[in-house]
Amino acid sequence: MATFTEQLNEQIAYEFAASQQYIAIAVHYDAETLPQLAAHFYRQAVEERNHALMMVQYLLDSGDEAVIPAVAAPQVVFVDDVAPVALALDQEKRVTAQISALAVTAREAGDLVGEQFMHWFLQEQREEVSSMSALLHVMERLRDNVMAVEDYLARESGGPNAVDAGAPPAAGGAL
Repeated sequence: MATFTEQLNEQIAYEFAASQQYIAIAVHYDAETLPQLAAHFYRQAVEERNHALMMVQYLLDSGDEAVIPAVAAPQVVFVDDVAPVALALDQEKRVTAQISALAVTAREAGDLVGEQFMHWFLQEQREEVSSMSALLHVMERLRDNVMAVEDYLARESGGPNAVDAGAPPAAGGAL
């Protein structure tokens, strides 16, 4: 079984891949002249990149090797404007399972510092799945009027995220 450090390095790849997927989704919406949806996913891309950099910083602080991997190309073609959000929700659910497995690995190894580090990510994933589920429900209800989704995002997004207040430090200061 892989160690916590090995799994965390794998997770860095998943986080960078998630960031790339969100950029691809943002570009899709940008090309469709849907600026609120595009901005939402550009922000999500930066957030996922910062998650990877938090993990890098943790490994650096721990004296462990941080591996910066290549990632597979993201999906860039979508059948409609709902499909990217459905893909994003699936991705968030998959990442939640990965983060949960990391926390279990740390716990089983008696790595309390590693387990504690993962707690912030568990809370973040709960919020991500919830917000992406809500956005998907809105997209499904308004699939024939995507401009109403734009209005929804303009009204509902923004403001500080309470989860971010206790975030671990990111390598490079999350530039």
